[in-house]
Amino acid sequence: MHHSKILGCSAKYRVCLLLSLLVPITATAHFQELIPATESLEAGDNRALDIQMKFTHPMAGGPVMPMAKPVDFGVLGPEGREDLSEQLTAVEVDEQPAYQATYNIEQPGVYVLFLEPAAYWEPGEGKMIKHYTKTVIDAFGGGGDWDASVGFPVEIRPLTRPYGLWSGNVFQGVVQQDGQPVPFAEVEVEWRNDGTVTPPTDAFVTQVIKADANGTFTYAMPRAGWWGFAALLEGAEPLMNPDGESVPVEAGALLWVRVRDMPVAD
Repeated sequence: MHHSKILGCSAKYRVCLLLSLLVPITATAHFQELIPATESLEAGDNRALDIQMKFTHPMAGGPVMPMAKPVDFGVLGPEGREDLSEQLTAVEVDEQPAYQATYNIEQPGVYVLFLEPAAYWEPGEGKMIKHYTKTVIDAFGGGGDWDASVGFPVEIRPLTRPYGLWSGNVFQGVVQQDGQPVPFAEVEVEWRNDGTVTPPTDAFVTQVIKADANGTFTYAMPRAGWWGFAALLEGAEPLMNPDGESVPVEAGALLWVRVRDMPVAD
């Protein structure tokens, strides 16, 4: 979702009009983060995997938006689907509510973490935002269904294995809604900035690509770190905003992948 607009603010949120006039407008996108301590475990690694969840602008490094308790949080692993809602712990990030969890990896295999957050009201866009998010973890080279569907109403199904990626690798995925490919879906891409990169202009903050007629998108990741892919689609049903008004829903299909630099031998 792009920069705020001064039109469409409800009476309760007219303060956003004043803020829009006072604060420079930048083209930053909202991304739901679902970031584990690592995407690939090896023998000897800590099996208690820390997972961080916040709603923010990854490339801009903030601000962090308030995150209500998730509707659903779990994992698809070697033993099937597991509800991890009891593992959620509320925390604060930049004075905003966020969540974290710890998940114990018990055996080799592929683990698909998934998160359905509560809807977030964005008055500048006049929409509720709900980003259905996934991150895939490889444990001890066990292999498995890294393209498994969680069953979200909107979802990105990877065509490239979403771990073991070198910087410069090309990544492909299919945007789906209700299990069907979405032709020409628009996909926003952001790098989770670690503070080492300053985009030269706003156009470099969010990369924007389009899927083809089969819903397939392609992107080459130029730098190590976490990359988020967000296909922003219109939700099937409207939701009520805090003023009790029926408003459209931005249903985002998000997938996070981590890229590593290829080490150079001494």
